[in-house]
Amino acid sequence: MICSFLFEKYQGYAVEPGLLQMVVRGRRINNLEAETLAENEITTTLETKKKNKRHIFIIGAKSIGQYGGYETFIDKLTEVHENEESIQYYIVTKANGNGAMDETILSSVSNVKMDKSGYVRSFKYHNANVVKLHVPEIGAAQAILYDVKAFKWCLNYISKYQISDAVIYVLACRIGPFFGGLVRKAHKLNAKVYVNPDGHEWMRAKWAAPIRKYWKESERLMVKHAELLICDSVNIEKYIKEEYNRYSPKTTYIAYGADITPSTLTDDNPRFVEWLEEHGLKPGQYYMCCGRFVPENSFEIMIREFMRSSSARDFAIITTSNDKFLTELDEKLGWSKDKRIKFVGTVYDCELLKKIRENAYANFHGHTVGGTNPSLLEALGSTELNLLIDVGFNREVAEDAALYWGTEEGELAKLIDKCDEMTDQQRREYELNAKERIKSMFSWKFIGKEYKRVWST
Repeated sequence: MICSFLFEKYQGYAVEPGLLQMVVRGRRINNLEAETLAENEITTTLETKKKNKRHIFIIGAKSIGQYGGYETFIDKLTEVHENEESIQYYIVTKANGNGAMDETILSSVSNVKMDKSGYVRSFKYHNANVVKLHVPEIGAAQAILYDVKAFKWCLNYISKYQISDAVIYVLACRIGPFFGGLVRKAHKLNAKVYVNPDGHEWMRAKWAAPIRKYWKESERLMVKHAELLICDSVNIEKYIKEEYNRYSPKTTYIAYGADITPSTLTDDNPRFVEWLEEHGLKPGQYYMCCGRFVPENSFEIMIREFMRSSSARDFAIITTSNDKFLTELDEKLGWSKDKRIKFVGTVYDCELLKKIRENAYANFHGHTVGGTNPSLLEALGSTELNLLIDVGFNREVAEDAALYWGTEEGELAKLIDKCDEMTDQQRREYELNAKERIKSMFSWKFIGKEYKRVWST
């Protein structure tokens, strides 16, 4: 847990006056060393020594292939670059705690390495080297400790194998107080440090006010020291340039990607049919949403408004587990008394999830924080009709290929009733517009080319 915030300079990691420092169980995060390379050794291959190969170390996602935006991003980026001989990826994930790496949900995992205790420590996926670091479970500060340990692991590996001109790509702005010192160490190894600033972590409702203050200060320091900020949203890039103009930050815009290829599953595929039967759903007779079960994804509004609507269809909620939040919503809304509201758990089978999207009557997207969100892109590529909360990030992505709703009581309910009366042709027009939008601006092939361009500079 977070014990306090201190104002000080800290062991060679110079910080500015007023910096909020985090203390964890009496031990400063910066004193906690990365696990030794012996515990997480990646077999040295010819790729490590091969010249003209750019080595990209990515930290900050915790895992691969789960519902988070960064987890999806890494899955798809490594896939599109799997046979790219000029790039070698190293993904540093979290071995324990919330959101930890679970390689059993991935296909085509190879070269699995275990420690003496029998725990998986590293493996290959999409030709990327994936490492799992154990991080003490210390509450909200675990994410910060994970990033620091992951960064140090990268430094140790780059130093040990004398990798020149590497790139350490940090996803999210969690380690600002330590970032300047870590960047200086990276520069001594001739490594570059890039940052994806995500989308206003300090605004997320789940954080208490002191932690939000930390996130904002951390964002400032990471913008200050990063050599390049890769923004997944035009609005985020604009915010970074305006908010931190005094640092003259170097930025570039690369969105997340999606595809418009249909699911490989047929309508009578047992995986799809059994999933529908298990949850009492019928093709074309359910609305859906998909995302982490957290307040800033607008679950309360979506459930409340669906309950207010006159729709005879169901509302399938594909999300992660959060019993506390679930209970809070039931006490507040009484959703469990409405048979249309169905929490159906998680779906990590990509083809099945795509089939579920394709057969939904419409998709809700309530994300209010985080820039361009992969689940929105996936929905635009698969679902005929999309209903999005009206924030700048969502309008930037979908433009006129979706319908929008606000937070006022009754607004979304009216939109749902309106959508229930739409003709097939009206819904088809939205679908065509959405797929054209994905094809022209958000294909993974295009995103992969953009990242290859950045890595090569």
